[in-house]
Amino acid sequence: MGKIPENYLPPRDMWPEYTMPEEFKDMPEQLNIAKEFLDRHIEEGRGDNVAIYFMDQKVKYGELQKMVNKFANALKELGIEAQDRVGLRVVNMPQAIVAIYGLFKIGAIPVPTSPLWSKEEVAFVANNAEMKAFIVNQPLIGEVDKAKDNFAQDTQIIVVGGDPAEVESKGYKSYEKMMESQSDVCDPVMVNKDDIGVILYTSGTTGPPKGCVHFVREIYIESHLVGKYVWKLTPEDVLGGSAPVSFAAGFGTFGLIPFARGSAISLLPKFSPKDMLDLFEKHGITVATGLPTAYRALMKFPEFKNYDLSKVRMFTSGGDALGVETFKAWLELTGKPIWEGLGGTEMLHLVTSNAMGDEPAPGSIGKPLPGFEVKVITPEGNEAKPDEVGSFCVKGPTGTVYWKPYADDERLLKSQQKGVKDGWNLLGDAVYQDKNGYLFFVAREDDMIKSSGYRISPAEVEEVIAKYEAVADVGVVGIPDPEKGQITKACIVLKPGYEPSEEMKEKILNFCREHIAIYKLPRVIEFMESLPRTPTGKLLRRKLRQ
Repeated sequence: MGKIPENYLPPRDMWPEYTMPEEFKDMPEQLNIAKEFLDRHIEEGRGDNVAIYFMDQKVKYGELQKMVNKFANALKELGIEAQDRVGLRVVNMPQAIVAIYGLFKIGAIPVPTSPLWSKEEVAFVANNAEMKAFIVNQPLIGEVDKAKDNFAQDTQIIVVGGDPAEVESKGYKSYEKMMESQSDVCDPVMVNKDDIGVILYTSGTTGPPKGCVHFVREIYIESHLVGKYVWKLTPEDVLGGSAPVSFAAGFGTFGLIPFARGSAISLLPKFSPKDMLDLFEKHGITVATGLPTAYRALMKFPEFKNYDLSKVRMFTSGGDALGVETFKAWLELTGKPIWEGLGGTEMLHLVTSNAMGDEPAPGSIGKPLPGFEVKVITPEGNEAKPDEVGSFCVKGPTGTVYWKPYADDERLLKSQQKGVKDGWNLLGDAVYQDKNGYLFFVAREDDMIKSSGYRISPAEVEEVIAKYEAVADVGVVGIPDPEKGQITKACIVLKPGYEPSEEMKEKILNFCREHIAIYKLPRVIEFMESLPRTPTGKLLRRKLRQ
């Protein structure tokens, strides 16, 4: 079993204060996530239930278990042991889930990585995590191939797909060949609940990505909390959406939570309105999850009303501000609300949800999940009054602990200190809480625009501009100004058939004047061909500012 050096985690006085919800106080000291989230369902008679829908393919729980066991045995043959770190750069397909649970089966630590990372980011994370192996889909091998000469350790690269002979000729391992002649029986390696379960890296837009450590107990508790109280999943449910499993949000959404509850997942490799709508019908999706941008794209799809979404009992959203207008438009169009929530890579998944209330409050990220406590703190350090904007602080069964916070980079230790204060996790979100206890997301604190003494939410301005008929996509940021401190800049992608011009800028400004206060108006408008977004579709405002 691989031993984690003590200085790879921050000093204990920098850790958050964890809480243990009453229903999990008797959880065992040792467990295995693959045993709990996969094997248990077969033992309880659900082996013939569908676990994964992928295009025309259906993978049952019993079939998935056998594939997982084969891959786990193959990993053991490569010398992968408990607590070894193994990277994932994979698209949404059954093999991705097999890889995740194959690693869990032997007690190894999955390290999901963004499919959009460059060779420099790939090399940094491979070295920072000290990956013993790296599982990569053949179409995503390019940047890994360029980065491998800069790997500081002997990282074995496992390629999913492609021609096995060609893969092996390059010195890589072929996933398909590894699976051949392996036994489909594998005993789970039991690990301590306080061992590391997964390392999720941040997007790295302000410097090197930071590894967020989540322990086995966090995976177990958070998966059940979200599955039980937010999505209310049962073995009859099918969860659908497009978040990549190789990215932090998608890893929890499709790699963990549904399997904790014995549900099925519908995997979509890449989002498009038509493909997503097709899967609602084809796979019988009952719970849908997506970013606000995905819901807006679906509503703009000309044939939206031709699709049957009647099986969907719950639409959920997170990752960015949904906005009241989007909430109301979706409700009017479908008759069903979007239940919004907020989470983060540092917290593993959701920490609040509208599903915690009797009815969703339009524009709200809801109330804390069971076991979580929240408070809103003003810049002066006082608890905010109702409707007063402040910093979002949370305490719960998950928390912010960074991997190797100073072994590689002194700045990461400062990030750890900034992210935890007096046991509370500081998520970097500006929010307010109304008199009924509902929380409302305003913006990332770094994204708030401070202009002539006003605090402007970029999401509010974006929501208005997005409604203009010529706009396909929009991102709003604050840029430096010698007199006002910052001014508001709108980066806009126009729909086909519309041309950038000064006249178009004036039309957009006139439209904005009808909906927002004059001090919130964009002072600069730049037309662009596309906007920088994460694989989940989340806008990277920092890159717009750069």
